[in-house]
Amino acid sequence: MPELKEDGTRDALTEIERRSIAIFVDGVRVLGLPGSVGEIYGLLFVSREPLSLDDLVQRLGISKGSASQGLRTLKSLGAVRELEVVGVRRTYFEAAAELKPLVGGFIREQVRPHLESGETKVMALQEAVNRETDPAVRGFFDERVERLENWMRRGRMVLPILQKFLGQ
Repeated sequence: MPELKEDGTRDALTEIERRSIAIFVDGVRVLGLPGSVGEIYGLLFVSREPLSLDDLVQRLGISKGSASQGLRTLKSLGAVRELEVVGVRRTYFEAAAELKPLVGGFIREQVRPHLESGETKVMALQEAVNRETDPAVRGFFDERVERLENWMRRGRMVLPILQKFLGQ
């Protein structure tokens, strides 16, 4: 990790750090998470030493609020661990680099809630379709709702298998 300068700032990110961050920023955006979550995880992933919230803010040039929210998200996903350092009042963080907890946390915190809220939305959609008076239009929408319900049923069946396979 770049050493602290006399003025209290750190050197710019290394090429390895920048490239790691870019990989994880792309990854979290695909998952619909803020880029700052990928920046934080990417830096922690290649950091040989645990980093504090202040370290992350300073190194990444992000706000303390953004860093704090990103760490909360990553902790809820099981992607980072908090470390207490004896004699130091700050909390430090390190990346969890094991795939099973990361995927399991993502399923638990992101996929399951969306699947559950989707079921409620599909029920409301079906109620709206039931009010449709044109038989041709209603038939088309009935088929679409049935397809959505089938997808959700399959999702409910696959998630437990996936979690068991990943050891969660």
